[in-house]
Amino acid sequence: MRGLRILIAALALGLSAPALAVQPDEILDDPVLESRARDISAGLRCLVCRNESIDESNADLARDMRLLVRERLVEGDSNTEVVAFIVERYGEYVLLRPTTEGVNIILWIAAPVLFVIALLSSGMYLRNRSQAPEPVKEGLSADEQARLKELLKD
Repeated sequence: MRGLRILIAALALGLSAPALAVQPDEILDDPVLESRARDISAGLRCLVCRNESIDESNADLARDMRLLVRERLVEGDSNTEVVAFIVERYGEYVLLRPTTEGVNIILWIAAPVLFVIALLSSGMYLRNRSQAPEPVKEGLSADEQARLKELLKD
């Protein structure tokens, strides 16, 4: 009975893993190069699917990019050179994890800075609101009460 549970758990874990879209004809003969290709492909975004890596995507463009990565590795490029080549060709959007250099630093810093500004401004608003004087509740003057009675008679 325990063996059956382990088998079911292993099967569930195996099925919950992301399905890789790498075709058998794309796989390199050298396991070291193939491992490097998989590592690089896992960090590159499919431009068709947007939130999938090219390793997970079945799109034709993702296949072309996977083949391009493997081609560059076979030619002797390092991982950094392959990624630089792909970024130069398709733009920095192709990186699933954008760099923290140049203009991208704004993207990395903007959210925390805006969050801190929102916290500070809401704190100041609540503090000023608690220190504000209570509004004075004045009744109607005698003239206003007479005018109101006159209007209500009609």
